[in-house]
Formats: sequence, structure tokens, C-alpha cells
Amino acid sequence: MAQTHDFQRICFVHYHELGLKGKNRSTFERQLMRNIEGLITDNFVEHVGRISGRIVVYLQPDATYQQAEDLLTQLSMIPGTARVSAGFQVGRNINSMIEAAKIALHEVDDFYTWKVQARRAHTDFEINSMDMNAIIGEALVNEFPDKKVKMKNPDVEVRVEVVQAHAYIFARSIQGIGGLPVGTAGKVVCLLSSGIDSPVAMWRMARRGATCIGVHFSGRPMTQATSEYLVDDIGHVLEKFGAVARIYIVPIGEYQREIAACVPQGLRVVMYRRLMMRVAEKIAHMEGAKALVTGESLGQVASQTLDNLAATHEAVDMQILRPLIGNDKLEIIAEAQRIGTFDISNNPAPDCCTLFMPRNPETHAKMPEVLEAEKLYDWKSWIDEIASEVTYTEYNCPTSYAYRNRIRSQGHTAQN
Repeated sequence: MAQTHDFQRICFVHYHELGLKGKNRSTFERQLMRNIEGLITDNFVEHVGRISGRIVVYLQPDATYQQAEDLLTQLSMIPGTARVSAGFQVGRNINSMIEAAKIALHEVDDFYTWKVQARRAHTDFEINSMDMNAIIGEALVNEFPDKKVKMKNPDVEVRVEVVQAHAYIFARSIQGIGGLPVGTAGKVVCLLSSGIDSPVAMWRMARRGATCIGVHFSGRPMTQATSEYLVDDIGHVLEKFGAVARIYIVPIGEYQREIAACVPQGLRVVMYRRLMMRVAEKIAHMEGAKALVTGESLGQVASQTLDNLAATHEAVDMQILRPLIGNDKLEIIAEAQRIGTFDISNNPAPDCCTLFMPRNPETHAKMPEVLEAEKLYDWKSWIDEIASEVTYTEYNCPTSYAYRNRIRSQGHTAQN
């Protein structure tokens, strides 16, 4: 097999949904580039550029095949990527293109059928697309005599694109997670437990372009801080996607105890949730967020019936988004496993959700009874008191203030 020392390894980032954005497309592309630069920290990456409606990540000249594979996986996890391909940038020379195509196809695992799909962006390159297909295809037939050319739905396409001053050749492709780049849809505050559901809800919002701030309600000091450590572990998983900028820790165990001591037992859960929503709304205003996000799924537990959801929602003026509302538990578990949070969330941990739970929680709370019960404690004075006691942890999110300030201090500028 030919060596790669004459070619520069690259990864192509393809996107689909961004292409539908019309006049705003360039804004979405630039944000995706900034996110890639912020989330890919490997020292074998040279720079990130944009050509012909694609984003290209250039690897250092001595980058290896394995490094390109690792980068391919990392890029596929960034919201906004529809597909990611690994290949080479070479000069506009047909012999170089042939050699690069051979290497690219050798680096594809487990295929039998293939075809060449060549394209030139400008007619100043003397060989047209059909002739490139024939010339490069003939060379690959000789290189891979045990493989078969198939023009419709082959196992792999060898793509050859002659654009501007270079040719780009790639064959190895994997699917990305799709969606929109984080930072293109505003900021939201996500109520984040150490359980299975809420991390998936946060991830879904990040995949739709939102910058996500987590708020974790801890049962401390009435419980241990185990759930807080698990939530931090979840944060480190989600930051690989750029899916979390900051997580607030809010201890409310003492306030829950006061609620449990004075309200009707069946209404405890609803009252806890109303308090949490109000504190989360306070933090959302501090952060400049436009919505609250929960991991609630209709009918999954007592607090998630239509009546109880309505009673919880009534406590705040801010819109509440529930991206899991129509999913069942098995679907949510499958997604948690896919994004890597399930094993963490599957660890048992005492938290505010299990603290002072009634034996028979109300499943159809009536607003007059809820409002009457709230008169039994001074929740209005609690909101500022609780908000003043929060702590938070920053995570690597290219759209967060902390990240941008750090980059400015390092004198970094994105390459557009």
C-alpha cells in the first residue's frame, strides 16, 4: 500500500439540516466550526476550515490512521454533524488522487461492493467528473480484484472532490448525531437529577441547539451528597457533546422537611416540585435563559400525571419544555445507553426525589387544595434564600461565558 506522507489527513463534517437555513446558514456553520474547535482538543489537529459547503478538520502532517479514527468518532458526537468522513487532501494531480483513493479504500473495514463518485467544482481542472470516475475506478479495480463495483447502493463510496486548489478524497464515513449546533437556539435551564431521564432530556435540548444549564436539587443536609457526585460524572459525559455549560447544586433537604411537616401527606411531591420549579426559574433569570427543561414522561410516576404536571407548571411563568413527554422508559433507557449516561444513572443514590416521600402520593392534585396548602409555609421568602446558597461547576461548552472568556484570555481566534 502507498504511504500517506505526501497527503494531508482530513475529516469532512457533513451537515444536512444546516443547509436548510437559507440566509442564516453561514451563522449556523460558523457556530458549528467554533464548537468543533472548542470540543476537539487533540494536539494532532492542525486547524478547522470551510470549503464548498463543508467543514474540514485538517490533521497534522504526521497524523496516523488511528488518530484520524479517533477524531472521526469525536466529531460524530458533536450536535450538528449529519455524517463525518475521513480522507485526504492532495494536489490536483490525477496520480495523487489515485493513490489517495487506494489508501482511503484500504482503510474501510468490512466491505464488498464499492463505486467512485467524482466531482469537480470548476472546469479549470482538465479532467471532467465522468473521466475521473473511469480513471480512478480502473485503478481501484486493479487494486481490489476481490471486490465488486456496484453503481446502486454499494457498501462504500469513494468520493473525489476537486475544489479550489486541492482535491479531497474520502471513503470511510460514519453517521453523526445530527441536530443543530449548540448555541444556535438560546439558553435553557434543565432540572437535572442523577437518574436516567433528565440527562437524556438535557442531551436532546443540546442536540436542538440549546446551551444547557443544569440545576440539581440535592437532599443535603438530610441526605448524603452521593447524587451530587453522580451528577458531576454525568456532566463530564455530556460535556463531550458540548451539551452542558454549568451545573448548579441546590441543597433543599431542610426545606423539604418543613414542607413535609405541615402539608397534607399526599401533596408533598407536588409541593416539592413547585418549590424546585420556582428556584429553577430564579436561576434561569440569573442566567438569561428562556425556558425550563424537565425529564418528565407522561404517566411514568405519580408527579407526572396531567393534573400534577399542570399543578407544577402553574408555579412559574416561564415556559417548561418536556422533550421526553411521549417516550416510555425503555426508549429513554436505550438513549441513555447510547449517549453514555445510563451506567452512572443506574447507581442508587438518595436525593431530594426520595426524601420524605409519602406512602400514597396524590396523582390528581386539585389547584384549590394546592394553593391552600402553600399558605402553610413561607415559600416566597425561601426562593432568594435558597438561590443564595447554590454552588456551581463549569463544564467545557464552547458557547458558555466561562469558555469564551478563557479563550479570549489565551488570545485564541476562530478560523472562519
